[in-house]
Amino acid sequence: MRLTMVVHERRPQAGTVAERFRDGCLLRGIEIVDQEAEHVDAVIAIGGDGTVLRAARIALKSGAALLGVNVGRKGFLADVEPAGLPEALDVLASGTWRESARMTIRARMNGGETAVGINDVVVEKTGGHSIISIEVRVDGERFIDYHADGLVFATPTGSTAYNLSAGGPLMDPEVEALIMSPVAPHSLFSKSVILHPDAEIRCMVVADRPAGVSVDGRDLGTAHSGDMIFIERGSEQVRFIDVSGTSFPRRVKDKFHLNEDRRSVGG
Repeated sequence: MRLTMVVHERRPQAGTVAERFRDGCLLRGIEIVDQEAEHVDAVIAIGGDGTVLRAARIALKSGAALLGVNVGRKGFLADVEPAGLPEALDVLASGTWRESARMTIRARMNGGETAVGINDVVVEKTGGHSIISIEVRVDGERFIDYHADGLVFATPTGSTAYNLSAGGPLMDPEVEALIMSPVAPHSLFSKSVILHPDAEIRCMVVADRPAGVSVDGRDLGTAHSGDMIFIERGSEQVRFIDVSGTSFPRRVKDKFHLNEDRRSVGG
């Protein structure tokens, strides 16, 4: 078993958990290799969701599975809490685990480079500017012109990130769909729209206000009037290792600290 690790460098607790993880690997005969190494079985992210996103890029490139250890706050993308390290290490050492395959999303501007993410593509106003105007086409058909602070195009995995902050729906990450959510819309239609996973989305800036474009928080560039942004599902999937077996409803309850309503119905 060959693993590589991505650790949040500015969070002391992440370093401590990483040392515990290394010690556990040594005891179980698991080899830890550099991030550039070949033939890696799994990528282990120790940190918050941002660390998992960085690790996902390595997993996509290497074809390895991905496991997140949460040392952040909500940590929706991480399956394991630090207290669960021994169980996770035993599962890794066994070489057999359940995987949750997650769809990806990709974007490019005009004829430029394509960027792939697991969470979202965001088109939003740049600093100091007012709202942007974006014409959206879906599968070649003109849908709507949005006047908003931005638009979030999310996968179900990314539905718990910026999409949620924008008022979009939470979706089970094993569902396949594309979610389109406006950010602070200045128009009559302000709802999120869920599209089929193979939808081809085209966005064009239609007013003289630039829009920044990012994929999983990584800058793709600035779109100006007439520029086209192409968004669709990625051809790859990210294989998340599922150690805990926690259902999506339970994960939502745990992360948002939702209490059971034990009031009896009808008195």
